[in-house]
Amino acid sequence: MALDKNGIAKRIAKEVKNGYYVNLGIGIPTLVANFVREDIEVEFQSENGVLGMGPFPFEGEEDADVINAGKQTITTLPGASFFDSATSFSMIRGKHVHLTILGAMEVAENGDIANWKIPGKMVKGMGGAMDLVASADNIIVAMMHTNKKGESKLLKACSLPLTGVGCVTKIVTNLAVLEIKDNTFHLLERAPGVSVAEIQEATEGTLVVEGDIPEMIL
Repeated sequence: MALDKNGIAKRIAKEVKNGYYVNLGIGIPTLVANFVREDIEVEFQSENGVLGMGPFPFEGEEDADVINAGKQTITTLPGASFFDSATSFSMIRGKHVHLTILGAMEVAENGDIANWKIPGKMVKGMGGAMDLVASADNIIVAMMHTNKKGESKLLKACSLPLTGVGCVTKIVTNLAVLEIKDNTFHLLERAPGVSVAEIQEATEGTLVVEGDIPEMIL
């Protein structure tokens, strides 16, 4: 059975380690904070100038002045700090973020990512994604394996405008966990009840399958 968005976020949360500074993109990545282990300390950073983001506020407790980069209202944890965008991007470009988790519309087998624009559709801007992918050494993509038409989003080459080139390290989809290595997708885990054959059929890019592929442990 394929994972839902919360299942994807829950699996990615297992990649978050104690002491990490983590940047979460909009969409599925924002859900990751809900599943991080309580026995570790993690600082969530937002490129609009927040370090120490907490969970989303309960209805009626929102503060319109406290938002993340996706314009969602957030809370902050004790010790959180606020700073200008120049300082925030100095932190990003200076490689002081240990893990970046982004959504994507397409990922290519060589690690290219397209996640900021669909030609002909209005967008607010590229945001901080291009700086994040250019600076981060550890990028995990959270995405659905196929689009609404059932077409693969894990491709030999991206068809949409690129956000970054050769930068993605790992992908967690509703079907699988994959690592990008040697310009190919390597299958590491499969979603509970999902077969290797289903993953192969849903992947346009070159998929390497070595040995028995275990089911994800969520």
